[in-house]
Formats: sequence, C-alpha cells, structure tokens
Amino acid sequence: MKLVDEAEINVTAGNGGDGCVGFRREKFIPLGGPDGGDGGSGGSVWIEADENLNTLVDFRHQRAFRAQRGENGMGSQRYGKGGDDLTVTVPVGTVIINVETDETIGDLTRHGQRLLVAQGGKGGLGNMHFKSSVNRSPRKALPGLPGEERRLKLELKLLADVGLLGFPNAGKSTFIRAVSAATPKVADYPFTTLYPNLGVVSVEPHRSFVIADIPGLIEGAADGAGLGSLFLRHVQRTRLLLHLVDMVPMEGGVEATPAEQVRAIEHELQKYDPAMLEKPRWLVLNKADLMFEDEARALAEQVVAELGWTQPWFLVSALSREGTWPIMLEIQSFFDRLREEQLEAEAEAASKTDAD
Repeated sequence: MKLVDEAEINVTAGNGGDGCVGFRREKFIPLGGPDGGDGGSGGSVWIEADENLNTLVDFRHQRAFRAQRGENGMGSQRYGKGGDDLTVTVPVGTVIINVETDETIGDLTRHGQRLLVAQGGKGGLGNMHFKSSVNRSPRKALPGLPGEERRLKLELKLLADVGLLGFPNAGKSTFIRAVSAATPKVADYPFTTLYPNLGVVSVEPHRSFVIADIPGLIEGAADGAGLGSLFLRHVQRTRLLLHLVDMVPMEGGVEATPAEQVRAIEHELQKYDPAMLEKPRWLVLNKADLMFEDEARALAEQVVAELGWTQPWFLVSALSREGTWPIMLEIQSFFDRLREEQLEAEAEAASKTDAD
C-alpha cells in the first residue's frame, strides 16, 4: 500500500446534557422542593498512537469524528449519564496541527501515547442548585455547554534511524534493496520512488536499525518543486543522514557534477530546516561499478576534496552491493556509541541527583 502521510479531519466533542427543572412530589410530602439533577458531561475526543498502523489512508474515507453527547438531568436529583469518549487511532510518528491557528497540538512518538484534542462540554446545572431562602421554587436550570470542535491536520513523520538523501536516480532505492528486505521500485528514469519506503537492517540478533528512502530531491524542493518537498519531513526525525551521489549521471538526467549535487541538496535542507544540516551526514558516492576501480577512487577523492568533506565518506556500487555492508556495520557502531553515551549521561545525572 502506498504511504498516505497527510490528512485533515474534523473532531467534535459531545455537548453537555441540559440540567433538569424538577420538583419533589411524593405523597404526604407537600412542598418537597426542587430536585432537578445535572446534565452529564459530553464525551471528549482523544487521538492515540498505534504501532500497528503505518498510514493515514483510513482518513480518506472518514473525516468527521464526533463523541457522544451527555444525557439530560432528571428529577429526584438524578444526574444524566456522561457521554463516552471517542478515541481516534493514528500511526506512531503522527503530528497533530490545528488548521485554524497552524499550531502544533502534539507529536505522538510512542505506542499508546494519547492526546486530548477536543474537550467535552460540561453538563448544565439542575434547578436544585438555585434554591435559596428567598427562592424556594426555582424554575431555572442551565443548558449543557457545547463540546469543542476542531479541524485538525495530521502529518505522519516516519520514525526511521537513517534517512537517504539524493537527486533522482542517485540509487537510493537500489541501495535500500541491497541492505534490507525492502523492495522499492527501481527503474532507469527519474522519480521512480513516489512515496517513502522503510527497510530494517539487521546486523545481528537484537542489533538493527530502520532506514528510510524518500523520493529524489531537486533544486527548489523546499519551495514545492518535484516530489521531495512532500517528504522532507520524514528525514527530520532521523539520527543520521546518508547522502547518496551519482558519480556517473545517466544521459538526459542530472547535469550537475557530484559536488554540485551535494551543494544543491544542502541548499534545500538549509531552506527547509537548518537544523537538518547539523545532523551527522555521511557521503555515499554510488555507481562505482560504471568505472575502473582506480578511476572511481580518483574521482571520489576529487569530489571529497572539492567539497572539503570532513565527515565519513564511502565509495560503493549499490547495484552489485559492493561496499554497502561495511557502511551498515559503521552505522550500527555509530548507534551503539550514541547509546553508550546516553547511558553514561543518565548514570551521571542519577548520581548527581542522589548526591544532592
């Protein structure tokens, strides 16, 4: 199924039930007084993250969600029943935005995480609350308050550890097929990838990570050109970026040199979210199989020197899988070091807390 990563929905919480105007009427008890009960509160609307979902496609068919209304109050000081809450499930990694204010309400990044998006209306007071020494028979009750209503935009940001960047036909889909069980479409024309693909790379039991392939970026992607602008959000969460570069662009394809391709993508990242340039980003020079080994190595070193590249770089052939697995081992070691540093920091913070 193709990924659906955006949707707009309307959520409406239940109205509160109306308060009751009632009087106690029992045999041998004259002037029993007011006994109208309160209305029940309306149900609220919650959004909950579910790891079993991976797309927002269900919201193409259902866009309106309404919680149950509270029951009206009744005589004999009986309260109306509160309306049931409504829970809307979304994939883990969904961001909820208020369309009217463009405010981000929440970001659901864990399974079972819940967010209140529309509060149910409070039930109205019955007339028993308005009795006094000067008004022993009040005929006043309050209506229930309306529930909140919101129009929400849902944006799915994939929770991947590694994100692939590059121009169309840089070999990203071929690369992810080479290192994982993912099977994205591969062809010799631009924009073969029309939606993000996820692949799990298992280095050994209990040591694995998730890699995401997004559609190729072109100049102007951050401003809406091409397909990449729709999916740049999916690499915002990643901890490491792999920048794939086609060292031998196909005829009629990208005319930029490898170094120019890198700088163009960097420019788009800067415009979309400058923080993405602060992430660790490794350079992967692809399609080494189309040249002699010495020629490929010389060209790769020339590109690295022209860019002044200081982070790790690799020369690979995604098609023949040559050089791809060592990158996966390096990535796993990188994440292992991050995990160790995090554990050390947590242990240090805990020891300081105990000392205080």
